[in-house]
Amino acid sequence: MIRVHGVHFGYDDAPVLRGVSLSVEQGDLVGILGPNGSGKTTLLRLLAGALAPDAGSVTLDGQPTGIHSRRALARRLAVVPQETHLAFDYSAMEIVLMGRYPHLGPFEVEGPADLAIARAALETTGTGHLAERIFGTLSGGEKQRVVIASALAQLSAGADETSSAALSVGERSVLLLDEPTASLDIRYQLEVASLLRRLHDERRLTIVFSTHDLRFAASIATTVVLLGRGTVLRSGPPATALTPGAVADLYDIDEALAVPLLGT
Repeated sequence: MIRVHGVHFGYDDAPVLRGVSLSVEQGDLVGILGPNGSGKTTLLRLLAGALAPDAGSVTLDGQPTGIHSRRALARRLAVVPQETHLAFDYSAMEIVLMGRYPHLGPFEVEGPADLAIARAALETTGTGHLAERIFGTLSGGEKQRVVIASALAQLSAGADETSSAALSVGERSVLLLDEPTASLDIRYQLEVASLLRRLHDERRLTIVFSTHDLRFAASIATTVVLLGRGTVLRSGPPATALTPGAVADLYDIDEALAVPLLGT
């Protein structure tokens, strides 16, 4: 599905990623783990096609992401940023409807099908009752679930297919999340974790997220990628990849200190 091969990337004269390679298969739930500054957000932006590698390649279904139009990529890949800042007081419904923009033509406005998809996305994330609430008045966990709803609406089938369709996220769609539980308290972390597991298990949605939270990644990911010093140090199922030794290497700490981080 998505292949990253030998990717190098840097900002100006500062290298960030050095020879990174990884694969995301359809139906995977991948956690990219690493300390601050390890390149997790940069890697997500490369996966989404928002950045182009300095060297190496990023492909979607065997084709370089750069050959796809922004609209075409947005229908396959949706990004949930770490923080969402708005200039105006939009309602939760308006935020979710913004996800429909890649499906609209020039000067086209949302129609009944788009509204139905947006409502279904809100219900799927447990935020249907918040539709008319101003986004800025929501709690951190509520905001995160509304933004995830917007991403699901973005990935849902085109509005021309039916005016009453339930949420229909294609099996080839990918949800990319940057630190989805950052700054959330324990309750909302658990809610987001449960939502991502449900989206993966029930809808077979391919999900890639970045995080520095070892336990969060271990609790939901089918595969973890340990990104440190600009390269992939280790990858695989959490049970085998998240060893005290690997975590100690990732965060440059003593192995004895890594054990409590893993809850073992």
